[in-house]
Amino acid sequence: MGKALILAGILLAALGGVILLLENTPLRLGRLPGDIVIRGKHGAFYFPVVTCLLLSVLFSLVMWLLRRR
Repeated sequence: MGKALILAGILLAALGGVILLLENTPLRLGRLPGDIVIRGKHGAFYFPVVTCLLLSVLFSLVMWLLRRR
């Protein structure tokens, strides 16, 4: 269990680094075309629909590849 938690932490840190590096690209994760943004007088509502779909497809692909082993 301890090794799995350490591995998960390393993977999360690596993913965070990749996201930081990709912030300056034109299509940032979380700000893709199709994400819903509603701005009002006193606040804003933001829901990343396309980002959620893209991440779901990527995670499904990774899980499918891991199960094939």
